[in-house]
Amino acid sequence: MNSNPSLIFHLNSELLEGPVFDHKENLLYFVSILDCLVFCYNPYNREILSVKLDSPVSCIFLLDKKRVMVASKNGFFEVDFNTLQKQFSFQIDIANSVRYNDGIKDPEGRFLIGTMGFPEVKDNIGKVYSYSEGKSKVIIKDTTISNGLAFSQDGCSLYFIDTPTKKVAKYAYDMKTGAVLFESYVIKFNGEGSPDGMCMDKEGMLWIAEWGGGCVSRWNPISGKKIDERKLPCLNVTSCCIDNQLNLYVTTAKSSKDDMNGGGLFYVELN
Repeated sequence: MNSNPSLIFHLNSELLEGPVFDHKENLLYFVSILDCLVFCYNPYNREILSVKLDSPVSCIFLLDKKRVMVASKNGFFEVDFNTLQKQFSFQIDIANSVRYNDGIKDPEGRFLIGTMGFPEVKDNIGKVYSYSEGKSKVIIKDTTISNGLAFSQDGCSLYFIDTPTKKVAKYAYDMKTGAVLFESYVIKFNGEGSPDGMCMDKEGMLWIAEWGGGCVSRWNPISGKKIDERKLPCLNVTSCCIDNQLNLYVTTAKSSKDDMNGGGLFYVELN
């Protein structure tokens, strides 16, 4: 089933990523990784605010009203969109040859975040970290392009994408300790697209952005079957999130200099 996605925002960015929807405040956050920019979008009045950091940014964690934690290569910064101010918060001990990529908060408030090679992607040098109360630990090792992270509705399972594997892995998640245990690969991509960012909907299904596939696709993580697909007018689709109307915001990246739509933020109506 196809729909006509609406272009919400286009700054001619090379790589938009990390959309996160604040359901309480009805605000969307996303980043332009290589421009070092963090954005806050208000769907009601279409206001877009931005704050620039001093190194590539990757993902956003919600704190409270118009305040977020943003991961950048040079560390984690609190960004306040009430004042457009930023303040360094903490850094995890990561190698100079990597940067942060996708992340998510667990139900207990821990920051989970993966790394990947930068400026050059290299096999198996990435890790997924868990950070809480000043301490970090590695929970997944030997990844290449650490991408989508999503929790099951009961919080007992963590789904994770290492993009070059073209698979979605499922881990048992211990809420008390934050430890993970690999269980199985639950989804496998056989087409042109590779899985990138993802989110879970209210029915427990996974919406997955397809890098090189020009779409977002919906999957049942129990059966491993694809159950829906929505095309985008560009090849590299990076991530997605669901708003209060149960529709999708989708970020994209350029596939070439001639790609006029890549690097835009799109809205896909599901309902």
